[in-house]
Amino acid sequence: MTPPETPTLTYAFAVCRGGALTALTALPGLDTGASVRTLTAGPLTAVVQDVPAAGFGEEALRRRLSDRDELERCARAHHTVITAASALAPTVPLPLATLYLDDDRAREALGERETSLLTALDRIAGRAEWGVKVYAPAGPPPPAPEAAPADGPANGPANGPASGRAYLDRVRTRQRSREQHHTLTLRAAERVDSAVRSLAVAARRLRPHGVEVTGKHRTQVLNVAYLLDLGRERELQAALASLRRDETDLQIELSGPWAPYSFADGGIADGGLTDGGTAAERRTSGRTPS
Repeated sequence: MTPPETPTLTYAFAVCRGGALTALTALPGLDTGASVRTLTAGPLTAVVQDVPAAGFGEEALRRRLSDRDELERCARAHHTVITAASALAPTVPLPLATLYLDDDRAREALGERETSLLTALDRIAGRAEWGVKVYAPAGPPPPAPEAAPADGPANGPANGPASGRAYLDRVRTRQRSREQHHTLTLRAAERVDSAVRSLAVAARRLRPHGVEVTGKHRTQVLNVAYLLDLGRERELQAALASLRRDETDLQIELSGPWAPYSFADGGIADGGLTDGGTAAERRTSGRTPS
């Protein structure tokens, strides 16, 4: 007796156009036992994989991605497939855990967004994403103002109102100094951004990371993704080398090239676990932290 087939869902990594994508079938993807494969939908090609419904249904997926180690494993696998695809053809990355009931539902979703996906593919063709992060050293905290002396006859006239005003003046001076330093730091970061933008075809400012990511020893003042034509890497690196020499108070970090995660508008907006459009995808980027 033939055992019944295990129900599966269609997991989508990315959408491509053109290119010889057969090499992707050698990738393990999410390591479910099924090969990564391609799915044609008109002029578009989705990079997909069959995954067991029992392990990737909404409730199971919620449990899976609430586990930090499992989330990292899935994100890295997702990113690996997208990186491989983008090396072969223009590629729109899809969010982590973009799932459909079956191939037909995936094709339907691609067809509904064909125009926006083709526009995105035109925008990113022949280009790559680079990330530039700028940090200012946090430095030691400013010294606390001296305590205001108590007024009263026992302290003598020198500790009266004039001394209180002097204390407040010191507080204001320190505050102005902090504000001026912050303003100068932001202006320096803007000079970095302006120089890199002159090389890019597009740029997107991202939310700066907080102290839980950067650590207490530095503050992130700029976090930008840039879309550059392929072949401009040396110009970018030379520009940043010059900026590091000029902006000595800043730490400037470059990462990339990446698949164009920040410039792939037009991706699939909803998951397809049900024909009613239940959102199964998580809006978590598959790109691993640099």
